[in-house]
Amino acid sequence: MSLTTSAAGLRSGATGFVARHGMFSVASIGLLNLTAIGIMAWTETTPVSKLVFILTWGLVNCLWLTVTRRPAIAGALSLLFFALLIAASEFKYQVLWMTLNFVDLMVVDADTAIYLFTVFPSLVWWVVAATAVLIPALALIWWFDPLRMRIAYALAGFTACFLGIVTLSSAWPMETYETFYGQNYVSTFARTGVAAVSELMTRSMLESDAVATGPSLSPGGGVGAGTELDAACAPAAKPPHIILVHDESSFDIRSAPGIDVPRGYGAHFKSFDGKQRNFLVEGVGGPSWYAEYSVLTGLSARSFGRFSYYVLGIASGRVLRGLPAVLRRCGYQTHTLFPALGAFMNSRSFETSVGVQKFSDKHDLGAKGLEPDKFFYDKALGTLESERGTGPQFIYVYLGANHFPWDFRYHPELMPQWKDLNNPPFVNEYIRRQMISAADYKAFLAGLKEKFPGEPFLILRYGDHQPDFSDRIMEPGLDEKTLAGRMMNFDPKYYTTYYAIDAINFKLADVSSALPTLDGPFLPLVTLEAAGLPLDPSFVEQKNILKRCSGIFYACNGGAEARRFNRLLIDAGLIKQL
Repeated sequence: MSLTTSAAGLRSGATGFVARHGMFSVASIGLLNLTAIGIMAWTETTPVSKLVFILTWGLVNCLWLTVTRRPAIAGALSLLFFALLIAASEFKYQVLWMTLNFVDLMVVDADTAIYLFTVFPSLVWWVVAATAVLIPALALIWWFDPLRMRIAYALAGFTACFLGIVTLSSAWPMETYETFYGQNYVSTFARTGVAAVSELMTRSMLESDAVATGPSLSPGGGVGAGTELDAACAPAAKPPHIILVHDESSFDIRSAPGIDVPRGYGAHFKSFDGKQRNFLVEGVGGPSWYAEYSVLTGLSARSFGRFSYYVLGIASGRVLRGLPAVLRRCGYQTHTLFPALGAFMNSRSFETSVGVQKFSDKHDLGAKGLEPDKFFYDKALGTLESERGTGPQFIYVYLGANHFPWDFRYHPELMPQWKDLNNPPFVNEYIRRQMISAADYKAFLAGLKEKFPGEPFLILRYGDHQPDFSDRIMEPGLDEKTLAGRMMNFDPKYYTTYYAIDAINFKLADVSSALPTLDGPFLPLVTLEAAGLPLDPSFVEQKNILKRCSGIFYACNGGAEARRFNRLLIDAGLIKQL
């Protein structure tokens, strides 16, 4: 057969195919696939990621084909899914420096959806508008698409693509730091799916030993279970009111080279004894809820591995050990003042499960936008007034004024005497807000002394993480890969903030655990000892860990101490269903 005859045959076959199935259908399929190839070229950067993208495109198409049997409809729905995935991943990256991964899909809950639609009310109208456009478009494609795919072929294609993704993801596993790159959105989602499912099949969400060695804790349950761990404590002296302050995005910026600060800047980071103490946190740039989990439970978010991002949602109703729960057994009333909606990252459900009796979010407090620290300190004073005479109070004051972005002058009427320093504009604004925070804190201490003369107070403050620009100023000039590697290896340079202890009308009982450098999960222990409150068996054991590990928790002994401690709490009934 000649080449001319072969070419004629191909043209004849193509013409017949188009004639039988319609130009609209063929053009639609071609355009959808070309669009997918364009997206791949735009967002995927390595040969492996491009191949995973292609296989994922095939897998999603085959999945829709098993449902609809129509290639054009399957392509349209697949393209829509990819577009939503990339948009959501880019949004997450802009906020938290991490691209979307498969676990995000696994742990979606009602609180998260409510939060998104409440914070972004226009999102409702975008969804409505997109639906109004998409439904007629899909109906049109359905009407004009005469092509049909046998389900057996679709299932075979799905299986082949699935096996290809698993093979590639296993042969070339992703480095964890790659999620910090802001690229390879689709391939990252697919490859993390393989890793997450594999991890769930081989281990639980929470790292723990199969069997704990050494002495066990007495069995116990939640608040009021009536066991030894839950028995009411009996303080030797009148306990102080305890105020725990979450100082958003705050750290001593003098740890970065070449930064100018105003006179008196460092005083805010010092404790009652004039010492400045370092606080090791587990998040960088944005995830405040890691510190929230640590300082309320005395545990590590890192114990949840790749699921740590969802620690509050996973821990809600499952992790029952908490500083608020212990304080309730000591007669305290427990409160939280929260600057966002309680549904954010499941904060309300998590905190109530670890002993917070009254959780007041921005709606409950009447907050309008990002309020200055004074707003929340005044609410704390009001809470103390309303609860006067009902016993000691624990108030978790969660501040938000120093939250990003720093590209505008926040409340310009505050600190009108401020003069910008020889720093980048965003650094100047950050320092300005810190100085406002320091002034508000001094006013809060004065208010406590004035309104509650003679009442004892213990106040602990901590920075939850460094601001999201610290990567640009700590070691200027580092390339992206080196920087991401240091973050994934928990370089202390990027994970150190501060913690400080103050007292009013109260002599601290014991500050021996308040080491110069302290891991976040030890802060509840420091709080209980400083207040002179008896330690339950779990905190006695945690103090032993502190001594053995010199203030380091999760990273001590390669994680062995944290895994053993988690098992002890599971056996004691203080961690359930994990």
